[in-house]
Amino acid sequence: MTILSFCFLIFSIFEVVSAQITTQPSEVAAITKLIDYWSLKSKLNLTMDPCTPGAPWAAETANPRVACDCPVNICHITHLKIYALDISGELPQELFELAELMDLNLGQNILSGSIPPEIGNLYNMQYLSLGINNFSGLVPVEFGNLTKLKSLSFSSNNFNGPLPVDLGKLTSLEQLYIDSSGVSRPFPQELSNLKSLHTVWASDNSFTGKLPEFFGSFTNLTTLRLEGTDLKGPIPSSYAALTKLEDLRIGDLSGEDSTLDFLINLTSLSILSLRSSQVNGEIPSQIGTFPNLQSLDLSFNKLTGSIPNSFQDSQSLRFVYLGSNMLTGEIPSNIITPQLRALDVSFNSITGNLPANFAKIGRSLNVVGTLVNGDGLLDGKASEISQCLQSDKKCTEKFPINSFAVKCGGSQQISSDGVKFDDDSETLGASSIYTSSNNNWAVSNMGSFISNPNGPQYTAQTASQITNTLDSELYKTARISPNSLRYYGLGLRNGRYNVELHFSEIQMDDSESWRGLGKRSFDIYVQGERVVQDFNIKKEAGGSKRALVKLFEANVTNTNIDIHFKWAGKGTCCIPVQSTFGPLVSAIHVSQVSNPSGSSNDSKRVGRIVGITIGAVGAMFVTASVFYLWRVKKTPKHILVGTDSPKKKPTV
Repeated sequence: MTILSFCFLIFSIFEVVSAQITTQPSEVAAITKLIDYWSLKSKLNLTMDPCTPGAPWAAETANPRVACDCPVNICHITHLKIYALDISGELPQELFELAELMDLNLGQNILSGSIPPEIGNLYNMQYLSLGINNFSGLVPVEFGNLTKLKSLSFSSNNFNGPLPVDLGKLTSLEQLYIDSSGVSRPFPQELSNLKSLHTVWASDNSFTGKLPEFFGSFTNLTTLRLEGTDLKGPIPSSYAALTKLEDLRIGDLSGEDSTLDFLINLTSLSILSLRSSQVNGEIPSQIGTFPNLQSLDLSFNKLTGSIPNSFQDSQSLRFVYLGSNMLTGEIPSNIITPQLRALDVSFNSITGNLPANFAKIGRSLNVVGTLVNGDGLLDGKASEISQCLQSDKKCTEKFPINSFAVKCGGSQQISSDGVKFDDDSETLGASSIYTSSNNNWAVSNMGSFISNPNGPQYTAQTASQITNTLDSELYKTARISPNSLRYYGLGLRNGRYNVELHFSEIQMDDSESWRGLGKRSFDIYVQGERVVQDFNIKKEAGGSKRALVKLFEANVTNTNIDIHFKWAGKGTCCIPVQSTFGPLVSAIHVSQVSNPSGSSNDSKRVGRIVGITIGAVGAMFVTASVFYLWRVKKTPKHILVGTDSPKKKPTV
């Protein structure tokens, strides 16, 4: 080696040593203050430069995570993840000094306050997740400055007001998660610019106006969720262009009726739910031929005609829900395949016999409220009741009863005031009807918790003590449903009845954690009349694991009573785990009113329920000459129905 070469080598080494990579000092100061502000020192102790290569906090699996980009000698923090660590407070100004951030994930915490306008200074942002927090105020118009955004999530928060028109500037946006965010009013027309969108979750918001026609121009869409809003139909014919859709969920519409014609070419669908969407007409036969369709929910609509024969021998269908329509004809004989797990055709004018191989799905076949000969599926009493409910004939009972009580989802129990609650621990499926051993009541369930990490469970339980009651054990189990849960009193003496419904929120807690941010909402119907809308157990009881009793009155005119708990698309979907939503009930007690005035006996009964909040709703009457389920056949919906991160996976 020559002296010249040696000198060049020494100079090069000196250059490398003297040019040690360091993080921008202002960013080091900012991240240090953020760690202090959110009390993260025990989880993120930056003992060296934040952008040190190979640092443990830089790994993709790290949480908290700080990762950098070092284009020249100065590094910049580009990735910050503080996910599900229950950090609280507002967004401090130091956060916006990390001007080179590309990926910010603050999801599943308890951050509050409004989002400062300085969020719009993070021009390089591509992935922004603020979902499942307590943010409030207006959605900032400054989001519109983040034109490089590919994914934006602010679901499950407490915002108010409209979506800002500036979101229409985010033409690179591919994922938009705004479900349960609190926003309202019509979708801004400016959002029609978002042609790159392939995922939209927008359920459980107070959107108004008609379903946006411009969604039909989002031809890259693979997932669209629009349930539990105040939007009106019809479903635009322009949606026929969404041929890449794999998951379509529209529900709870009011306004004009829709048909299913727009679906004919949407052959990529795997999940299709148009529950309670004012859909009329016949079911197109093409739907039965979709090669990937696994879950089909067309319940609570106005569909007519018969079930298409194309549903026979399907190689993909697993869950089929067609209940509460005006379908006629017979169930296709070969509709039950090895793949099918649940079939619900309840409350239709369907006739004939059970399909071949019906025993293969057993309790996951529901034909209650039809004219199908269900003797092989239901016991004699339930089959008789099913036929009686659907037809116009007058039902009588040789040995009528005047009360029944059910411990929903649990074993028999006698309450502190002597009421015997029957065992209701029978395992139900995704479409089930079960009759009690004493033939006094029945229960049916409809719906699928497909993405529940705990599997397809339709009961909930807790070991915790339930407060605000003398009967804690009565509330430690409950029936739950993703869609429709109904209890039927059978063979009752006609007359006026007290309907006592017991609730306690045992799935969602109320802790000072992101796990306490869940909101359950469902509607309650008694004898077809909606008596409570948007019922939130935790809110009304004053917290989780607290007992709540609601008391109603109803008339029995045809020996039966129908108590229906129905999900209307509202409430959070994924707190504390995916598929935590839908109706929940702990116990039911129905008893005939012995005193016609009801005042004396009712007050004594209420007085015995020590420490329990009772919500009493005015008396509801059903005209004796019109049978409830005859009305359902004529009008399939219930009377009075008015209407998180970039890596977030779709759930059902």
